[in-house]
Amino acid sequence: MFGSNKFNNMKNKSDLIFKSRFLKNLTMLERSEFFQYCHRRQYKENEYIYYQGDPGTGMYFVEDGKVELIVQPEPEAEDEETHSYVIESPESFGALSIGYELRRISNAKCLTDCTLLGFFKPDFETLKKRHPTIAVKFMETLAMIAMKQLEITTKELKKASSTERAFSLQFKTYMEPEQE
Repeated sequence: MFGSNKFNNMKNKSDLIFKSRFLKNLTMLERSEFFQYCHRRQYKENEYIYYQGDPGTGMYFVEDGKVELIVQPEPEAEDEETHSYVIESPESFGALSIGYELRRISNAKCLTDCTLLGFFKPDFETLKKRHPTIAVKFMETLAMIAMKQLEITTKELKKASSTERAFSLQFKTYMEPEQE
């Protein structure tokens, strides 16, 4: 009845809708609506999706395949190692680039042929206008992720330097005007 490719595509998309940890605070109907704003992209094995240092323009959901996120050490950090993480469906990556002006902190490379669903800043702007409730829930998730990352980073900074230094940096970023 269904061609095997069509059936697999439907199954993969339903896995994203039902199993995405990133979208867990949305109802099933809201998740389905959210995915209407995503763009399906095909990538070949060993193709890069983006590079470390690129401006963040959107996030990706892995529909099919495996993606490696590779964090290269800074050139001046001679004794640091490259770290990588492999993700696959129904995981996502790059989410903080939607709500914040951030540069990519890793390379994203396809380990296999991949099908990804991209959700970009203009898609979020459209979502805000058409479905503000979904957009608010999306931003709540981003804020929760950012706060968790801040908490982990602060703990590590306190270990590496001091509580006073960690607090000083947080307070300084809050009190100083943004640099353009």
